[in-house]
Amino acid sequence: MADEETGAAAPDEASTGSWRRGWASAGAIIATILLIGLIGMVTLSNQQRDDALEWERRAYDVTLLTRTLDATMARSEAALGRYVVDENLKTGSLYYAEWRTAGRQMAHLQRLVRDDPEQSARMEELRRLYGARGEELATAARQAAAGKGSGGIVYFYQAGLSPTGPALRSALDAISKQERAKLRERMAQTSRFAARADELTDWLGWLGVLIGIGAIVLGFAAYRAITEHILARREADTEASRAMALERAVQERTRELRDANDRLRAEAAERAAAEAQLRQVQKMEAVGQLTGGIAHDFNNMLAVIVGGLDLARRKLRGPKREVELHLDNAMEGATRAAALTRRLLAFSRAEALVPEAVTPSALVEGMLDLVDRSLGERVAIQTRFAEEPWHIWADANQLENAILNLCVNARDAMHGEGQLTIAVENVAVEWGKDSQLAPGDYVRISVTDTGTGIAPEHLERVFEPFFTTKPVGKGTGLGLSQIFGFARQSGGDVQIASAPGKGTTVSLYLPRSTRAPETAGAASEAEEAQPAAVGTSILVVEDDPRVSRATVGALEELGYHPIACSSGADALALLDQHPNVELLITDVMMPEMTGPELVRIVGNRFPDLAVLFVTGYVREQDESEELTGYDLLRKPFTVSALADAVATALSRRLTVLPPASASEAAE
Repeated sequence: MADEETGAAAPDEASTGSWRRGWASAGAIIATILLIGLIGMVTLSNQQRDDALEWERRAYDVTLLTRTLDATMARSEAALGRYVVDENLKTGSLYYAEWRTAGRQMAHLQRLVRDDPEQSARMEELRRLYGARGEELATAARQAAAGKGSGGIVYFYQAGLSPTGPALRSALDAISKQERAKLRERMAQTSRFAARADELTDWLGWLGVLIGIGAIVLGFAAYRAITEHILARREADTEASRAMALERAVQERTRELRDANDRLRAEAAERAAAEAQLRQVQKMEAVGQLTGGIAHDFNNMLAVIVGGLDLARRKLRGPKREVELHLDNAMEGATRAAALTRRLLAFSRAEALVPEAVTPSALVEGMLDLVDRSLGERVAIQTRFAEEPWHIWADANQLENAILNLCVNARDAMHGEGQLTIAVENVAVEWGKDSQLAPGDYVRISVTDTGTGIAPEHLERVFEPFFTTKPVGKGTGLGLSQIFGFARQSGGDVQIASAPGKGTTVSLYLPRSTRAPETAGAASEAEEAQPAAVGTSILVVEDDPRVSRATVGALEELGYHPIACSSGADALALLDQHPNVELLITDVMMPEMTGPELVRIVGNRFPDLAVLFVTGYVREQDESEELTGYDLLRKPFTVSALADAVATALSRRLTVLPPASASEAAE
């Protein structure tokens, strides 16, 4: 029975607690609404009081300004009265200043009353009277300014008799009187609003007392609620076991999700590996295309060489002229193969460069005749140079070839007719302006044409080897690749901008150099080749025996006395044995000791020995810079090219280079 009574009492207590909480919440809501309403009414009353005070201040300002305006016009007329008597310009200036001040005060007065239609109408009449009065007084002022004696007094007297002056003051009095009436009315409004605000403030205080009493009641209710919360907490403990079971289920689900995430990561890693493999396959495909292009062109050239040599061998017993024809065809094929090889080396940045101080604007100006002959009469050439030309450190011959190649490409893009612009400009590259160029000063050589332009899908591939948009047989696709390799090998870059129908601009960026080119006189003296005596001893250092035999044979054909060896150490020993050697011809790339290393040692031990480098490949940029200051002959070469290079080298003397190390010098 007791349990049943307890069970029956529990719902009654819960119902009573809910009823109390409901009434407490309703009381709190009503008190809050009343508080918000009273605060709003107090705020509105204060705002109305502030507005009344603002209108009161404005009415006071208008009244004060009408009096000030009246006084200012009175001072102006008084100053005019003195002016027409003494005709003193200082007195006249005082009149004009006071009258203009009155005009500014009237404008200010009009702004103050612009919200009142009646006062605005009075102000319009006041401004009209002010203008009329100003004309009456200005007549007297002009007579006084003209120095007419007492003529200004008459006009001033007439102005004093004019009804405009009294009407002007009457208008001012009307405005002032109206504002004083409004001032009294607004002062009364201010008093009413202030009294109302005070009354509402009292009500707000009483409401605060009621809210305090309600807070006490709510505190008691909160105490009861805390007691009920303790009871509910006991009931919540009974749910702990079920909560733990739910947590274990959640953990199990979390482990499943973690395993699924691990599987997704593994799949992502496999996909990334597959994509990397795909990129590698694409890269190898590109290399395969490059190799195929090289093999195709070399097969054509080698067919000419092999066929020509075979026909020459078969025709040795025939007429001599026919044999020479076949040998010429073979030589042409070999020359084309050498040119293709040189372009591939330039693209791979392995071409041997001979840098020197160059002024690009002077170089372009000096080759304009060649460009003009190459492009034809239907292409108009324009140039644009910087006022103060900068210098660069680059291979002049390679730079000329690059510019000429760009001009020929531009001519083909214009179909042999149009306008070509060659610009040489000084530019400064800052951080973040170009990702391919280091910050610094550069000389920009731009070639711009008015041709058909390049399609966007082709623009990204123009520097790829063997890529060309020209018809079959019209180009190898290595021109821009060679220019790209030359620019990068020289420490610069090449950029292209084009759009279909708007022409193309190719810009070559080369770093600025502080070294200036040699003068024309010094250059001519240095390049003056003295004829070599027959039988001059020449030391040939070449590790390839076939190249060595060919070089020795060519030198013997030219009448020299060549001595051959295959390494730098053998060369040093032969120089000690043959002190009459006048020229050292050495390959650049050799095992154990390279050509530049050999020349550094020889320069200290045999300073009068001339040097000629022979190379067809340079691995690093530093190796190319080590060739600076010496004559260079590129492989493959003809007998006539060898003769010219030997004659030029013998006309110079070796420049002494510092040894790379003490041990190297001792060798």
